[in-house]
Amino acid sequence: MRMRNRTGLWSFAAIFVIYAVVMAVYVWYTSPNRVPAAYEGTAADPSTFYSPEQLHNSETLNAVRNWLFFMSGPWEWFIYFLLLAGGMARSWRERLERLGLPLVIRFPLYVLLVNAASFLLYLPLRILGYKLSKAYGISTQPALGWLRDKLIAFGIGYVTLLAVSAVAFWVISKGGRWWLKLWLLSIPFTAFMMYVQPVVIDPLYNHFTTLSDPRLEERILELAAKANIPAHRVYEVDMSEKTNAMNAYVNGIGSSLRIVLWDTTMKQLTEQEILLVMAHEMGHYVKHHLEWSAVGAVGSSLVLLIIGGWIYRVAIRRRGEKWGIRSMSDMAALPLALLILSVISFATLPISNYVSRQAESSADRYAMELIGSAEGSVTMNQKMSVAALSDIDPPLLVKWFREDHPSDMERIIDAERFDRERGR
Repeated sequence: MRMRNRTGLWSFAAIFVIYAVVMAVYVWYTSPNRVPAAYEGTAADPSTFYSPEQLHNSETLNAVRNWLFFMSGPWEWFIYFLLLAGGMARSWRERLERLGLPLVIRFPLYVLLVNAASFLLYLPLRILGYKLSKAYGISTQPALGWLRDKLIAFGIGYVTLLAVSAVAFWVISKGGRWWLKLWLLSIPFTAFMMYVQPVVIDPLYNHFTTLSDPRLEERILELAAKANIPAHRVYEVDMSEKTNAMNAYVNGIGSSLRIVLWDTTMKQLTEQEILLVMAHEMGHYVKHHLEWSAVGAVGSSLVLLIIGGWIYRVAIRRRGEKWGIRSMSDMAALPLALLILSVISFATLPISNYVSRQAESSADRYAMELIGSAEGSVTMNQKMSVAALSDIDPPLLVKWFREDHPSDMERIIDAERFDRERGR
């Protein structure tokens, strides 16, 4: 049995290496940051606003970070498969049982072991991504600060995983339509997590304040009033100690919903450009994209539980004995459940990203309509692209699996079209 498990591990490793080589070739040969011939020399062409050095750095950087992205999912799968086929999942459970500890202590310790192993084995990819971002001047965060954020994420991830897995295994142990019961329980949990994200979790990572520029605050409040948005939901977050990139976002739900502007955005964009950024985020608020996101999360969790639940049952029936899994509610099955969830989540990225891009395009259009023009939109997208050394027109697989926003090329083209339609 151990020989079969080792054979499975070697097979997985061989497939992983072949996949890594294929993806390396793909991202390298699709890395040149160019646009279709029809847009060469236009405002959407990076050669018109990137320096030659920036253009070269963008091509190299995007090739590597796209490769890291495509490695991240399979590497996570390999970690969970290693815990199963390598015997650690079974061994940890048996050792905890031999200690004679009650289940209420054994289970949290087991989840901690799985979570810690996953965190440590995945850490090299995270470090490589951090070093890459630091080397190209995007990240400004000291190593200790970066590590602190990762440890916070580990702690939050552990508490969340412990709570979810404890409830899930308890429900599964009761039998019946456990997948339906879990789905019903996921509805209030999803709403709760969306509610606490901006008021409990986000402040653990960054410092949030009201806007520091009184004049800009006045202009944004006027825009918020025009959009019928409560003014107290516009915040500034200190990101300059971590990155040179620019961003703004909207998150939360109900009374916790807030619009957030990075201080790096305030420092690098003009007032008109910032107003477009904020109007875009207001578009998410007005169009209830966060609420629709919650609905989508609830709906997708049902599909995930139906498909994932079927795979889970089949996997345990066929491989459970080899992996030392006694039943569907055995704690040793936790790596299997995480493996299935990770694979399905990765496989459905093209769908979720497509929906997200549509919402972002809708918010872009709302912003230009709220302000009455696209003035500043082209330069704003150009500056944000340069700050992150992003790919103006990413290759197809990158767009499907990684991009949850329209490309910078698409946004620039849409802005120019908006003004042309209004005779500007």
